[in-house]
Amino acid sequence: AKVTSLPHCRLRLTSAMASWLTATMAAAMAAMAASNPSCSPSSSSPLSLSSQLSSLRASAPLPSSAFLTSRAGVADEVRAPLRLRGGMLERLKEMMGGKSAEDGLDENGHYTLVLVRHGESQWNKENRFTGWVDVPLAETGIDEAKRASNSLKSEGFSFDVMFTSLLQRAIKTGLLILEDLGLLWIPVDKDWRLNERHYGALQGLNKKETVEKHGSEQVNLWRRSYDTPPPPMSPDSPYWAGNQPQHKSLKDLPSTECLKDTVARVLPWWKEVCAPAIKSGRKVLVAAHGNSLRALVKYLDGLSDEEICSLNIPTAIPLVYKLDKNLKPVRAEGAYAPLSGRYLGDPEMVRNAIEGVANQTGKK
Repeated sequence: AKVTSLPHCRLRLTSAMASWLTATMAAAMAAMAASNPSCSPSSSSPLSLSSQLSSLRASAPLPSSAFLTSRAGVADEVRAPLRLRGGMLERLKEMMGGKSAEDGLDENGHYTLVLVRHGESQWNKENRFTGWVDVPLAETGIDEAKRASNSLKSEGFSFDVMFTSLLQRAIKTGLLILEDLGLLWIPVDKDWRLNERHYGALQGLNKKETVEKHGSEQVNLWRRSYDTPPPPMSPDSPYWAGNQPQHKSLKDLPSTECLKDTVARVLPWWKEVCAPAIKSGRKVLVAAHGNSLRALVKYLDGLSDEEICSLNIPTAIPLVYKLDKNLKPVRAEGAYAPLSGRYLGDPEMVRNAIEGVANQTGKK
């Protein structure tokens, strides 16, 4: 039969995969029950189950493992109806070549998460509020991204997936890092929820000139308070996000945001996308923006609203987190307080870069 569309093809494969998993699980449980009447699905031994499934594998044609390892693929669709227990789905993935949770753990039993803010953009260089405006990296930002990749390479980092925003300065920073590490082949997942905070009507304005017009106290309130957004942007602004092709399909485009708003969109992304990827054994790189990363580290480190207001993320200096099996941060040696993660780079360089971000509305 002719397959007329990719979605139709995917639906048919999804159904086939669900049927195969159901039959395999039922056969495994029946075999285990026959050999040990006291054994039940909820108390089955992982070793015996793996053995039974391995024996079944020869007689049951296996679908492609890509459909089990895809974030939006079959694994998510069949997990709930099958109610797989004790990591059984993860063992099925492992048998078919996918990742298991153990693959992502280091010698101390910790997961590794690397965060990096994009390199200096052209508007960073011009000291302008950028937000959702899709400006390119400056030449200095390209150099910063290469410096970041050198730091990661020197410590032997590798990745299985990269998450980034819909804005080119973050995408390109991440791709430059992957290129230098020889990892351009790994999946790259782009999500608007990792976009920079929307700076409303301030977008495009010079930060120092905005201070001269409105006063440093007001501008710092807009820029660094937790729950006070800048004035909203009008839809007829040339910088309106709806004019950019990557944002046209989004509903309820923001006209301005405070950090609290950014947290409200980043946390669902973490819980729905990034955390499951880490727990499945993938080594994750997140290439994003100053405020979307501030939103994430606020959650990871349990920072108060007051603490996060004074925290700045420097451009293109990798921030490395170690996470326990519950994805709670384990304070790293050399961590940059109040964070649990450590920056890769000379401490003085890191400190100067952070101070540079903090002083953008002051003297240049």
